[in-house]
Amino acid sequence: MGATDSAAAANGMNGSHGSVAQVILPDGRTVELPVLKDAAGQTFLDIRALQPSTGVCTFDPGFSSTASCQSAITYIDGNAGVLLYRGVPIEQLADKGDFADSAYLLLHGELPTKIQKRKFEIEIKTHTLVHEQLIQFYKGFKHDAHPMAIMVGVVGALSAFYSSTSEVHDPAQQLRACMRLISKMPTLAALAYKTSRGMPIIYPRNDLSYAENLLYMMHAVPCEPYKAKALETILILHMDHEQNASTSTVRTAGSSQANPFACVASGIAALWGPAHGGANEAVLKMLAEIGTRDRIPQFIAKAKDRNDPFRLMGFGHRVYKTYDPRSKIMKQICEQVLENTGVTHDPLLEIAVELEKIAVHDEYFLKRNLYPNVDFYSGIVLRALDIPVSMYTVIFAVARTVGWVSQWKESMLEAGKITRPRQMYMGQMERPFVSLGRRGDAAVIPGSEDAESLVLEETAMYGGYQRQVKAKAMAHH
Repeated sequence: MGATDSAAAANGMNGSHGSVAQVILPDGRTVELPVLKDAAGQTFLDIRALQPSTGVCTFDPGFSSTASCQSAITYIDGNAGVLLYRGVPIEQLADKGDFADSAYLLLHGELPTKIQKRKFEIEIKTHTLVHEQLIQFYKGFKHDAHPMAIMVGVVGALSAFYSSTSEVHDPAQQLRACMRLISKMPTLAALAYKTSRGMPIIYPRNDLSYAENLLYMMHAVPCEPYKAKALETILILHMDHEQNASTSTVRTAGSSQANPFACVASGIAALWGPAHGGANEAVLKMLAEIGTRDRIPQFIAKAKDRNDPFRLMGFGHRVYKTYDPRSKIMKQICEQVLENTGVTHDPLLEIAVELEKIAVHDEYFLKRNLYPNVDFYSGIVLRALDIPVSMYTVIFAVARTVGWVSQWKESMLEAGKITRPRQMYMGQMERPFVSLGRRGDAAVIPGSEDAESLVLEETAMYGGYQRQVKAKAMAHH
């Protein structure tokens, strides 16, 4: 069997899957790759048998041209600016639905009936509390610890309290773990916030909605309805977004059959990166740096200058080549929240609106498909809701948990292999071991800090910890 036949046979492909594409390899061999179509009609080349049958791998850093899985959860058309949750447009969910509608839809595939929705909401409220021993875990973090650092630890630690979730292929245990994660995330987030501020914790109230509960546990008082509605919309807009960095991380961890709490903790860690979850904070800093509307042209010029490090934050997206559909909704929410708070002239909003007007009519940005994304206005909304900057990515994580567990649950239904990408090796080939006495006299470790300063830093931190322990012991006696 030649390369042409083996590639198709290894996948069990036949004519029902569509046509084949012929690829000519550098050595002159021709290989036929099955051509697949998704529900939207997009074309994919099935390359699974390429390496086993020919020894040739593909190279796609960042996976921008590679589909890592099949999914029926979220659809994005980046050229048309379309975002669908299970086929339902994001605009309709944000306008007509609520948190329970969207979460149930992503998790189960259909919008709930009245009875299903009521049961779903009751189950969420049933699982909002966390074990008191987990609350003790929070006390081990420094008071100035970043809330995301705390979240990575405590979400992973949930697996120590729910050992049954190790049965990752049991549908009942899967759903139970998903519901626990969705339910407990607002509580865990609020606890992380209170810990980072050294403030007493607030327990959840089951008479409040999902968004109301989160704001209540953060601020200790019930919020105004418009604030709860604004936060609920933010949660809906951020619930899922196809195979982004954090979602792909969750699926990758899940492919090893890790428990769902560990998988979601890995997603939180990926989301913490400023290139993923911290963009709205960067937008606020940029708007503050611009300062006034009359300075916008100056910063537009800086953004166009290749030699200038300044970049317009909140513009452009890896997928969207036009307006991010979520950004238009976020702008409306921003205007409504500021109107309800009585802020008639918010300097940052005025700069943002003017910046958007200029950028979307500038040929430089149009050619590069640099349109406002969901992060452009979300920071202003969160600030108006009295949510501190350190919690912006945590709020993102609370919302995205619905998507993470939905994607994880879907991936558990697949008979897939553990994720194991290839690499293009660019290092040295085999060479002999050199004995220590023949390795030269170099004293500095390349790229490392001075060892003495690191020792002093660690000693100071440990010494501070010892002083705290002694102070507590003396107070106890």
